[in-house]
Amino acid sequence: MPNGASLPPDSAVDAAIARVLDAERAARDTVMEAEAEAVRLNEDARARARTIAERCERRIRSVLAVHDAHVAERIAMLDTEAASLGRPHVLDADETARLARAVEALADELIRGGT
Repeated sequence: MPNGASLPPDSAVDAAIARVLDAERAARDTVMEAEAEAVRLNEDARARARTIAERCERRIRSVLAVHDAHVAERIAMLDTEAASLGRPHVLDADETARLARAVEALADELIRGGT
């Protein structure tokens, strides 16, 4: 370098440094904005997940309540049926008449031989 003519002027160097610093600042700002956006997206996703979980929990409780009510109703029906099985059956008038006719027919069959 025989003379200083091949070196850029100080203003050109200062401008280049300023451009580099501006680019670095812009990149840092972009990274910070991206990080903030990632945090926001993460918070939104967590909020949606909580909403979905709460809705699922409500639906599950509702289904279980209906199921429990159905099971309780069925158990009550079975208890009623079981209780009725332990009581003797009291014949009504029609059943008594049919039974009397059946006994007479059987006696007739046994005595006369069905003739």
